[in-house]
Amino acid sequence: MPLEEVRVGDLVRVRPGERIAVDGRVAEGDSSVDQSMLTGEPVPVQKGPGDEVIGGTINRNGTFLMRATRVGRDTALAHIVDLVRRAQGSKAPIQRLADRIGGVFVPVVLGIGALTFGLWFVFGPDPKLTHALVAFITVVVISCPCAMGLATPTAIMVGTGKGAEAGILIRGGEALEMAAQIDAVVFDKTGTLTCGRPSLGRVVAAPGFSADEVWISLHR
Repeated sequence: MPLEEVRVGDLVRVRPGERIAVDGRVAEGDSSVDQSMLTGEPVPVQKGPGDEVIGGTINRNGTFLMRATRVGRDTALAHIVDLVRRAQGSKAPIQRLADRIGGVFVPVVLGIGALTFGLWFVFGPDPKLTHALVAFITVVVISCPCAMGLATPTAIMVGTGKGAEAGILIRGGEALEMAAQIDAVVFDKTGTLTCGRPSLGRVVAAPGFSADEVWISLHR
């Protein structure tokens, strides 16, 4: 059935390798779930009856039935998306300053442009209207009052969007602005800095066996 038709209380079967559709609790069966999307820890977490599972995480092995507890906009993933959306629309302190300056700057620039238009129209060479329009447009374009009001919100929108693509959630424009003053970052666990997934580094064979034999047996 389509995901949009899942309701709270419905039983959903999750098979190995599938992404969990909605938030819920395991009702039957057990498996290990990759929750790195939320926690940053790639080591799968074992889940059994009564344990909570989050929509968007990946079921590694095993099949289980879960009872939906949160669907649609109530899921944890939907809240994360909403957080990013609100962060993109938030105003940083520097943007409020730019808005105040723009409130004075734009009328002044338009006034100077209008004055330039009038002077060229009265004292300029023929065709006066053409020269006056060119002079007016030149003043407005060179001073570019729109850029001051658009640059900061555009930077916040792009910055939070790029951060979300990299798995970094930014709460708002103020946090993004404060990030420019950071000179040290402290991490609480090595899993944040590495892949955190074990890999085979070296094969040591027991007496009477060769490393090649062990390696071949692992692939059978």
